[in-house]
Amino acid sequence: MIKSNTKLHNRDLYLNRLIAFQDTEPVKVITGIRRCGKSSLMKLMARHLRNNGITDEQVIEINFESMEFRGMSSEALYQYVKDHLPVSKRAYLFLDEVQRVERWEDAINSFRIDFDCDIYVTGSNTYLLSSEYATYLAGRIVEIKILPLSFREFIDFHGYTVRETKNPAGGIRKRIYDAGGDSYEPGELLTAYMKFGGMPGIADVGLDTDKVFTLLDGVYSTVVVRDILEREKRRSQRQITNSELLRKIIMFLADNIGNTTSITSIGNTLMDEKLLDSNRRKGIPAVQTIQAYVGALVESFVFYEIKRFDIKSKEYLRTLGKYYIVDIGLRNYLLGLRDMDIGHIIENIVYFELLRRGYDVAIGKIGDKEVDFIATNTNEKMYIQVTESMNNSATREREISPLLKISDNYEKLVIAGNCDNPVTQDGIKIIKLTDFLLGG
Repeated sequence: MIKSNTKLHNRDLYLNRLIAFQDTEPVKVITGIRRCGKSSLMKLMARHLRNNGITDEQVIEINFESMEFRGMSSEALYQYVKDHLPVSKRAYLFLDEVQRVERWEDAINSFRIDFDCDIYVTGSNTYLLSSEYATYLAGRIVEIKILPLSFREFIDFHGYTVRETKNPAGGIRKRIYDAGGDSYEPGELLTAYMKFGGMPGIADVGLDTDKVFTLLDGVYSTVVVRDILEREKRRSQRQITNSELLRKIIMFLADNIGNTTSITSIGNTLMDEKLLDSNRRKGIPAVQTIQAYVGALVESFVFYEIKRFDIKSKEYLRTLGKYYIVDIGLRNYLLGLRDMDIGHIIENIVYFELLRRGYDVAIGKIGDKEVDFIATNTNEKMYIQVTESMNNSATREREISPLLKISDNYEKLVIAGNCDNPVTQDGIKIIKLTDFLLGG
């Protein structure tokens, strides 16, 4: 029996971005780590079209992970689309994991030139937007970056709803309800989110540790094998040949989210912890080698790099950036549910929430102190500190003091996992993590 369509959950944040570019010239490129929902987003867009007057014959959908299209050449892809074009109507092309077609960029460019069509493609690494593709279509693409589920999406995908009521003091109180009417504090669902992460497929297996980690093992294996090692085989000059070294670097970065990191320090630490074999340290891989491995992980959206920015000199610094992992559940799968570094986990979650909301994010340096995040977009800027708790005076002083050193009048914010007294202090707003995550 052919698999029928599964239930599609709304992902309005990304769908609305796609709709905004509907019927415009640029090719819409949806990027993100495998299984974060790119295929489902294309199906949501196709459904939106059909619900708004576009006929089935106008929608051409191809998933290159299906055996039906495996091994298709760019010439065969061109002919397939040509044979399925509607008569005297615009076509809407949805090409899923298009990078599996050799010289696919030739076909895409020909579609633009030869056919009346609106083109949507997905890919699981940033290589899709580089090399030949950039040359062919420079200035004619728009990238829609998709991430695993936000906390609010996690609540929705797992069948919960958020309701707001006024508390006796006049503030807003949020409670979360399941389908049976039982209610929960937001912190209870946040604990599950911090454990299992936001890969959409988890909603299909339930919040069971063994099942979730089996699913995440599949994500990890697919990313490493298909998007890194397999891609390297297709490149003329292979740089990444040691799967064991790749695994060790993944483990190192996962264990050091939110810590300042350099390429040199990765090699040195792997040596010091005897994770690399050597004879008098001659076994340390070259800096260029480790850079290539880390670069491949960034290209495949497993890790995101964040740069440091000197607030006084208004310059980006070249050294000691940080890496965050795209999904906390993936980190827990890799490292196990041992003593979790809650502070850095919260930091990781806030970083990706800021990306979802359209901010560019950097680490702030002000004198000898650090601000966790500077978040900017076209209209605003925020300075943000993130901490596990704000319930003791020493922590409050530590988190607030860097913000007080900043002389401009942009918003300053402390986001705390635990905070018994969320107030505004010296012009700095202190907010609970759950309120921040549910407020976007």
